[in-house]
Amino acid sequence: MATITIRSVQKTYGKTRVVHDLDLDIASRDFLVILGPSGCGKSTLLRMIAGLERISAGEISIEGAVVNKLEPRERGCAMVFQNYALYPHMSVAENIGYSLKVAGTSKPERRAQVEEMARALGLEPYLDRKPANLSGGQRQRVAMARAMIRKPKVFLFDEPLSNLDAQLRVQMRAEIRKLHKQLGTTSVFVTHDQAEAMTLADRLVVMRAGRIEQVGTPIEVYSRPANRFVAGFIGSPPMNLLDGAIDATGAFVPATARGEAMPLGRADLGGQPVQLGLRPETPRLVAPRQGLISATVDFVEELGANRVIHLDWVGQRLAVVQNDPTHLRPGDTAGVSIPDEAVQLFATETGQRLDRGA
Repeated sequence: MATITIRSVQKTYGKTRVVHDLDLDIASRDFLVILGPSGCGKSTLLRMIAGLERISAGEISIEGAVVNKLEPRERGCAMVFQNYALYPHMSVAENIGYSLKVAGTSKPERRAQVEEMARALGLEPYLDRKPANLSGGQRQRVAMARAMIRKPKVFLFDEPLSNLDAQLRVQMRAEIRKLHKQLGTTSVFVTHDQAEAMTLADRLVVMRAGRIEQVGTPIEVYSRPANRFVAGFIGSPPMNLLDGAIDATGAFVPATARGEAMPLGRADLGGQPVQLGLRPETPRLVAPRQGLISATVDFVEELGANRVIHLDWVGQRLAVVQNDPTHLRPGDTAGVSIPDEAVQLFATETGQRLDRGA
């Protein structure tokens, strides 16, 4: 299977640079997910790998061969698009087998391969139907079958699930992951949906404004975000980010101080302005005088299986996810117990993560 190497890749439209000097290594059989907000350059990067966009500078290699000047059909990539891109006048069988027909594969061999692919994706009952007579999930499976039948070196997915409803997206995620394990093909999947990214990825790339902010496994990116952007972008509810500074004793003093402080033992950062990051899942609510800090309940957001307690701590908002039922009501005071390892600090000026001793 194919490795992909990206070196100093740029994309410029006129005077506007939308992708900035990207470097990225994608291992053979890897399922790499590129995640980021709309307009961050993730789909442009995918299209440059596919050859649908010319790169402005840099180099892309697949299986060790530079592909900058190769046409899309010469790169060994198959792409699954957001809008399925099926031929409306062709049946499902004809859509799946079209690339084989163009390649001159005999009709009996073509039929055998189409039927095999249809069995793998549960499309056998629909082979004679036209795309207009299929559901969104069925059309997406047809698009995947059409890509898979080419036996490509690389699968490229450009937000393929964004047009599906929430329940179907969950089902399709499971199908895509299962197929990847069966086929072992190197896959690159672009999305703005972090649930898709976290559940599908072997490795995750977080992009912003044409640059890579962090690369790692989903748990690495979630647990140890490289900077304030990643910290706030990954997670639902997002990470709490509190403005303040570290005093000479190593305590966090919120910008809205009012005489309050959170003891942290970070004298190594004494005098430095920071943002304190705290995942909503990590604190625990206790009796008012038993916590590291005390905060006032703003409101409780019921989510069925759990609830989010929205707190006010000296003028700064703090969300805490709690699985157990709560009797807290707006205006109540709650203690907040915070494990040492749950606290993450980011430099106010640069937004970069501050590890101990930084």
